[in-house]
Amino acid sequence: QVVLVESGGGSVQTGGSLRLSCVASGVTFNNLVMGWFRQAPGKERSFVGAISWITKGRTTLYADSVKGRFTVSRDNALNTLYLQMNSLKPEDTGVYYCAGYLRGEVDSRRAVYRYWGQGTQVTVSS
Repeated sequence: QVVLVESGGGSVQTGGSLRLSCVASGVTFNNLVMGWFRQAPGKERSFVGAISWITKGRTTLYADSVKGRFTVSRDNALNTLYLQMNSLKPEDTGVYYCAGYLRGEVDSRRAVYRYWGQGTQVTVSS
């Protein structure tokens, strides 16, 4: 059974930073393409960023709204995915989910992600 557990959410002011973590278990983490999604109140879950699995190097993909501010990284030895969020804005507020699927190319489509965490809340105040 694959389990993804996010942590690191919280409340910050505009311009602040947070780092989210996602620990995976029950799967060979190296083989997972991993991504971050977020869901604001009343809105659909949307793509934030993703990183490739081990044979694809460290290829990353980002939503335009977070390029230059957010960084997705992974530590395969720790089975952990990270999302470093800098220069946070109120519109970044939402529940952040990590997600994964086996092998393949980095992808922004929610439907291709098979495994999901329970989410962690991020609130950015102005």
